[in-house]
Amino acid sequence: MANTALPAAKADARTTGQRLVNQWLANIHSAPERGQPVAYIFVMGNAVEILRTFDFELVFPEINSLQTGVRKAAPDFLAKAEDYGFSPDVCSYVKADVGLMLSNMEHPSGTHIPKPDIAIASSLCNVYIKWAEIWERHFGVPAFVLDIPGKRFANWQPLPGTPQYGADKRWVEGQLCDLIERCEHITGKKFDPDRLAEVESNVNEMIRLWVEILKLNQQRPAPYNSMLDGLTYIGVLNAWRGTPEGVEYMRLLHDEVAGKVARGEGRVQEERFRLIFSGTPCYVNMRRMVDLFESHGGVFAASDYLTYAAGGLDSSGLFYDPSRPLESLAEVTTLASQLGLSNHFFSHQTLAQQVKEYAADGIVYHGIKSCRTVATSMADNREYVTSRYGLPTLYIESDLIDPRYWSDAQIKNRVDAFFEVLEQRTLKGGR
Repeated sequence: MANTALPAAKADARTTGQRLVNQWLANIHSAPERGQPVAYIFVMGNAVEILRTFDFELVFPEINSLQTGVRKAAPDFLAKAEDYGFSPDVCSYVKADVGLMLSNMEHPSGTHIPKPDIAIASSLCNVYIKWAEIWERHFGVPAFVLDIPGKRFANWQPLPGTPQYGADKRWVEGQLCDLIERCEHITGKKFDPDRLAEVESNVNEMIRLWVEILKLNQQRPAPYNSMLDGLTYIGVLNAWRGTPEGVEYMRLLHDEVAGKVARGEGRVQEERFRLIFSGTPCYVNMRRMVDLFESHGGVFAASDYLTYAAGGLDSSGLFYDPSRPLESLAEVTTLASQLGLSNHFFSHQTLAQQVKEYAADGIVYHGIKSCRTVATSMADNREYVTSRYGLPTLYIESDLIDPRYWSDAQIKNRVDAFFEVLEQRTLKGGR
């Protein structure tokens, strides 16, 4: 009898990415049952490589919070936090996490988020430290704060070999040694530098592929939208960083995107305008926001968010040296964090470079109502880009996950007016 079974469908990056995110959540859910230690960490400055060495399951409260927005469950969590006493002006990520604590850690994904065995914050965001203090009080678990010397001035470049660089690196390496001791105490395992080297090698390959994937969007038409597809990519990059599964996914993604470029396939059927997105996304209305732009033939070819959400590694050209894993980890953590922080506060330079590399027609700034760190400098940034380069820009404002700050009619009117400017510029012979 002939074999009539259909061939297995070829894996695609979207399906695989969703599967990996679901598997990550399932691993978190079952960690206590399996006796697996759990670490709460942030996206930036998180020492993932050391935690992987000790086989911690990783919980990213930022991702948990944004998922409440994506799943349209954020209002309930925000209300619980505000009823508890948190101001409406507090970062909505923090409030969603507090609401989760007040809901017995039952996440809308169906995941029960377990109590942390260790909580790690960093100095790369002022909210991180106060957020970690909430964990200390609620869970009774002391937080470890990774204090990375920041560089907050324009045109800063890393200067290996200088006394200041040496002092910064030693300061960070000493803290990493302290973290290793704490992990040994929690897990009962001895630190294995060979295991750290293996994790670093995986990270190197993932970042190498990620940099190439970002560059592929310089092609016209852009094969993906950095503020919709790109958010899935960066989610997997963070949740599976340093793992064989993460490497396999990034290879699949790279080949898929490269294939689209080779076939001339674009995210937007008739790409007319190439845009840069500056700021943090509005997860609760992300698809609607993207549709408003794509309906005019606009595609977000690049975003500075994908840079600092990757901890700065993608833009810095930094890779670990697995032959000296701990020292290399201190070097890369120091330099990548400093580059990411400097670019965050002086993002006009990054944006100007992206405009050139991605042949952008305009920049869209998204101010976050509950994140002054992101939104405060946008007016100056926008003025600089407009006056220096004569590039059309748009400023819109909403929030990370709080739907109360989304005004659909107002934002649609601003987007429509922005494209009228782009249309007129095109008619007059602009780019």
